[in-house]
Amino acid sequence: MEWRIYWVGGARRRAPPRTPIDLVSSSAKSGSGDAAPPPHVVEDFFGVIQLLSDGSVVRADDAALLAMPELQDVPGVQWKDAVYDATHGLRVRVFKLAAAAAGDDGGKLPVLVYFHGGGYCIGALDQSPFHTFCLRAADELPAVVLSVQYRLAPEHRLPTAIDDGAAFFSWLRGAGSADPWLAESAELARTFISGVSAGANLAHHVAVRVASGRQPVVDDVDPVVRVAGYVLLDAFFGGVERTAAEANPPADVSLLTVEMADQFWRLALPAGATRDHPVANPFGPESPSLEAVALPPALVVASGGDVLYDRVVGYAARLKEMGKAVELVEFEGAQHGFSVIQPWSPETSEVIQVLKRFVHKAIRPAEG
Repeated sequence: MEWRIYWVGGARRRAPPRTPIDLVSSSAKSGSGDAAPPPHVVEDFFGVIQLLSDGSVVRADDAALLAMPELQDVPGVQWKDAVYDATHGLRVRVFKLAAAAAGDDGGKLPVLVYFHGGGYCIGALDQSPFHTFCLRAADELPAVVLSVQYRLAPEHRLPTAIDDGAAFFSWLRGAGSADPWLAESAELARTFISGVSAGANLAHHVAVRVASGRQPVVDDVDPVVRVAGYVLLDAFFGGVERTAAEANPPADVSLLTVEMADQFWRLALPAGATRDHPVANPFGPESPSLEAVALPPALVVASGGDVLYDRVVGYAARLKEMGKAVELVEFEGAQHGFSVIQPWSPETSEVIQVLKRFVHKAIRPAEG
């Protein structure tokens, strides 16, 4: 039998699926009129996430929401998991070529840090769509790919996931850089931050933290990690005011609707926050200016059939207005998250090629 996980007061418990959750106190069962009424569902995301009125969360397996083919390894690519945050049990999945291809630094390869999607509420690094994309990237860029786990909302509301992404870079700069696979194959001075959907939103915020000095990953004496660029694939941004694509969404939207995006933000943002919160809307009324932030070059991929298309294109336009180095690539008619939903499609193959050109044309930073 499969089990659902629910949280009450921070404790992790199990309950069988499709069974009413009995959270009624013993006094209520005995007929006492003093007992509070049992909690009720205030948010229900397709039965996969149920947020109750007392703050507890009921979860089911989210694999049914995405096409989840079996994991198919790519010949010549090895992978393994490592723990980067033992306190919270957070892992990173490391992908590398079995025999490292000749890179630009004595056989070492650039590093692609990757954050999975899922509206900050679902998804996992070991799910086949994200795993497969990382396999392809490791093989075809080629690069050492680091797929990073982070804590999900609503159990852990934002900015928890961003804090986890920043903590990963602290680990990478320290213990992670000593991992035998990375020490042998990874040129950490050419590290790229990337992600899809919510993972792209996360990549933006981690890149800003690094570029603004709030997340020190570079030591003036020993420059272990340098971020050479960042890559946003169908970034999950939001805002209170509707864009044209949100007000009149494409007729064939399949993966992410406006209603689903709104619900993800309600579940993920701090309680009571609007979609103009700085995490959702990097150019919102309360968002700090990026004018003075020395962002690395950005590659922004937008899908023409995505309800978030205007937000992604607008993000690239705002960066360009500020004089930032940004490359925008559009895929007409493509759906949100196509790079993982259709990991072997011709469009995804083109994304890999675009990413390869971006990574290998990046100017290597001068040695500190």
